[in-house]
Amino acid sequence: MILFIEGRREGYGTDQIRKTMTVGELRSWLEDYDEDMPVMLRNDNGYTYGSITRSSFEEGEEDE
Repeated sequence: MILFIEGRREGYGTDQIRKTMTVGELRSWLEDYDEDMPVMLRNDNGYTYGSITRSSFEEGEEDE
């Protein structure tokens, strides 16, 4: 089993995103899954896929 996160294209800037999970909400959601289950991004209705690694995360300001 793989936990897929569906990639969405909702806008060209952070101000166009209506709602997103917080870190706390994401942690809570993931608690229900086996900790050894792989997590991947699924884009374009499964046309392309992507990995999530430590280098996938970066903190920054809005609309850098």
